[in-house]
Amino acid sequence: MSTAVVVHAYRFALDPTPTQVRDLRRHAGAARFAFNWALARVSANIEQRQAERSYGLDDDCLTPALGWNLPALRRAWNRAKSEVAPWWGECSKEAFNTGLDGVARALKNFGDSRSGKRAGGKVGFPRFKSRRRTVPSVRFTTGVLRVESDRHHVTLPRVGRIKTHESTRKLARRLEAGTARILSATVRREATRWYCSFTVEVERAQRTPARPALRAGVDVGIANLAVSSTGECVPNPRHLTAALRALRKVSRTLSRRHGPDRRTGACPSKRWERARHKVNRLHTRVANQRKDGLHKLTTALAATYGTVVVEDLHVAGMLKNRKLARHLADAGFAEIRRQLAYKTAWNGGRLEVADRWFPSSKTCSACQTVKPKLSLAVRTFTCDACGLTLDRDLNAAINLKQYVARSGRETVNGRGADQKTESSSAGGCEASTPRHPGGQDGDRPQATAGCET
Repeated sequence: MSTAVVVHAYRFALDPTPTQVRDLRRHAGAARFAFNWALARVSANIEQRQAERSYGLDDDCLTPALGWNLPALRRAWNRAKSEVAPWWGECSKEAFNTGLDGVARALKNFGDSRSGKRAGGKVGFPRFKSRRRTVPSVRFTTGVLRVESDRHHVTLPRVGRIKTHESTRKLARRLEAGTARILSATVRREATRWYCSFTVEVERAQRTPARPALRAGVDVGIANLAVSSTGECVPNPRHLTAALRALRKVSRTLSRRHGPDRRTGACPSKRWERARHKVNRLHTRVANQRKDGLHKLTTALAATYGTVVVEDLHVAGMLKNRKLARHLADAGFAEIRRQLAYKTAWNGGRLEVADRWFPSSKTCSACQTVKPKLSLAVRTFTCDACGLTLDRDLNAAINLKQYVARSGRETVNGRGADQKTESSSAGGCEASTPRHPGGQDGDRPQATAGCET
């Protein structure tokens, strides 16, 4: 059986001692300190050069520019660390490297966004990290990174041997068999618990889907989380909606406690801290429930079908609808597509992405007639041409299944639309009411087969 080398992440909850918690906090704080220091140096260098240009100086006479890449920032840090951080020896060098690497990546994204090398929305200049708002995190790439043979401990540089809250047998078995190699370890605190995530290079056996010749269209939505063209329906669990009552209660309690005040420097009370932990635990539970459900859904799809077809939804634009934003965010449409992208590759399948302007819900899956309008309130699709009556989501899923065969091409876009709507379809993202004659979703004044203009 052939194998392929892929990069996996194994995440384990930790049970550190109070001393180890202090060490982890110290390393995370050192990473944040290095990030803010490097960002301040870069900002000061940019402002100095701009001021010198305003004096009429030539570029050759300006203050030398500070490099934005990691090696240049690391050299600057090594020259200044004895003065700005005399305590640097108490932490691993990886803590400071984590912060410097974060600045280098943020500046690169900013530069690529301005020059047009980076797709998507504009990336702003990086901002300083706050001690209260920043999630404590540190990444180790060198030193002792080990999963102990008892499968209940991990070892990290300068922190030592830490007990895990759960068994590490899944990773330990691969390490003992020689089919895995640890590349890095990231320690991060979420809510009231610390987690360690190992980035591992794994030799993975090539898999084949249970039905490799079958193509399945998957339509995602709010009423039903996912509807397959085979008729399988996964209801939307609405985890956030189910937890809203408890969240309102604990949030009301938190608002009545004495919290921190930056203006006066007042520290939060112990009761405020306890209330905040309750809020964080509820949000973490909702996130974990959502993550568990999405992983089960995408794993089943990738392991069953040889080809999975989904829509290229403009999720960021959909979230601007204030009436549906909470429900859309709770469903996790973007996460479904992200997980399907790598899971289909792992299982020997393929993910096809339908064009953003493909009117999957408005098109009749039997005769291909496109409706000019279809309100979101209409949950049953009825074709005026052939009389087909079908559930709206199932009809969209069948159209997605037929998308590749009808278009005669494979989608190449990984982000955004490949091209404008084809002349045979009305296009759309299912807006209920046209806002202007040239709007989206089939409102363009062009003739379409089977539709009145």
